[in-house]
Amino acid sequence: MQSATVTNPLREGLPQERTPAPCAMVIFGASGDLTRRKLMPALYNLALEGLLPPGFSVVGYARRDLEHGTFRSQMREGVNQFSRRRPVDPDMWEVFEQGISYVQGTFEDPGDYERLGQELRRLDRERGTQGNRIYYLATPPDCYETIVDNLGRAGLNQPAEPGSWTRLIVEKPFGRDLQSARALNDRVLRIFEEEQVFRIDHYLGKETVQNILAFRFANGIFEPIWNRNYIDNVQITVAESIGIEGRGAYYDQSGALRDMVQNHMLQLLSVIAMEPPIAFEADAVRDEKVKALRAIRQVDPARVDEITVRGQYSAGWVGGQPVPGYREEPNVDPNSMTETFVALKLFIDNWRWAGVPFYLRTGKRMPRRVTEIAIQFKRVPHPLFRGAAAESLEPNVLAIRIQPDEGISLKIAAKVPGPQIRLRSVNMGFLYGTSFLVESPDAYERLLLDCMLGDSTLFTRRDETEAAWRPITAILEGWAEAPPPLFPNYEAGTWGPPEADEFLARDGREWRRP
Repeated sequence: MQSATVTNPLREGLPQERTPAPCAMVIFGASGDLTRRKLMPALYNLALEGLLPPGFSVVGYARRDLEHGTFRSQMREGVNQFSRRRPVDPDMWEVFEQGISYVQGTFEDPGDYERLGQELRRLDRERGTQGNRIYYLATPPDCYETIVDNLGRAGLNQPAEPGSWTRLIVEKPFGRDLQSARALNDRVLRIFEEEQVFRIDHYLGKETVQNILAFRFANGIFEPIWNRNYIDNVQITVAESIGIEGRGAYYDQSGALRDMVQNHMLQLLSVIAMEPPIAFEADAVRDEKVKALRAIRQVDPARVDEITVRGQYSAGWVGGQPVPGYREEPNVDPNSMTETFVALKLFIDNWRWAGVPFYLRTGKRMPRRVTEIAIQFKRVPHPLFRGAAAESLEPNVLAIRIQPDEGISLKIAAKVPGPQIRLRSVNMGFLYGTSFLVESPDAYERLLLDCMLGDSTLFTRRDETEAAWRPITAILEGWAEAPPPLFPNYEAGTWGPPEADEFLARDGREWRRP
């Protein structure tokens, strides 16, 4: 007797995924952590789903001297350790690894790029990749310009065959301030056209972030109240329980504002604040995001302390385990003034959002890992229920949980059962895992597939990148001129410095505890 097939009615009628044209992906810096933790597991999962094109190939490029077989073994270990679909299926891996090769080379030597070109031409002949290439810069940011320049000198930025295409994926951070971001854009766009450049921010590949667009623009009940007339404030929280995870040398030169706010958090803000696009197409969506970012009220560096709070964690306890303070972390200056926590208040000066504060906060070594957007609505204009009847009653809050436990909930007031009128706040909502009976794909899976398809909707455009740097650069300039804070000022395992709570209390508000 055959078992019945279990179907999910919520997925019935969904269109089949598109399959991209055959291509080869070159990963610069392939011996690094990003490749084995994120990129190779994502590509393997796409293979399992049958979404990779025929003959798809990966070329690892790095300084380390490795044989093809050794590189393949390292990648298999990474997939076994980090893939959401593990352990590795031996039969699938046997097929998948046939398209994995390795080229040893430096980023500076033009001759090494000639050998890379030879390997790509071999793949065209033997695996039918048809001259289509993706170059992924999984390297430190100071290598970007060198690699791009040498790709141009070797002619690898040009189509290899009539009708073929070439694309470049650039990881964040894209610059350190507005000036350096503009300079990097100028350098990259001397070699590649804008439509060839895919500036990746993995937050935009998360299912819940993408669902914000569907939530707002596919439901007629929310858009009419998505404005200053009904919304009191918006809070975006990105909390991490981990420390800097061996990235001390990088993080001590970056800090929370550059590492998290400029890219991830402002991307979330732009999706929440944007106007409806004329179509769900790359430029139409990105046009509206850029408008929202450009509408952020200009920051006065001399008054930056009025809209920001900085923090740095000391030793404490997270998850029942003792953890060191930031200044005791490896490769961190013992007198470091780098912030590991930042809270800020921004305003978007347009008709939709005039007067509505956007509160952003992010920090390392917080009690738990969570990314959430909370839209708090205004209180009812005339409260009918007072005293004990409305005990513990809170304003309506729409909470969009990006990670973990991806989902959306709406906090509303409801009557407690019984003869008396007593109200409590309750949540209505759904979780992706239980609603659709499928595991959400990793963000890199969606973004890598979109790049192969040439869909840049979830990637940042040049003007978008620079618009996001404008307020952040003004804050950095203000901090540079302000007296240094007394670091450390919050204990690991807490929700940040007390000044962050006082920051909202001055506005008569408080942080939502996610």
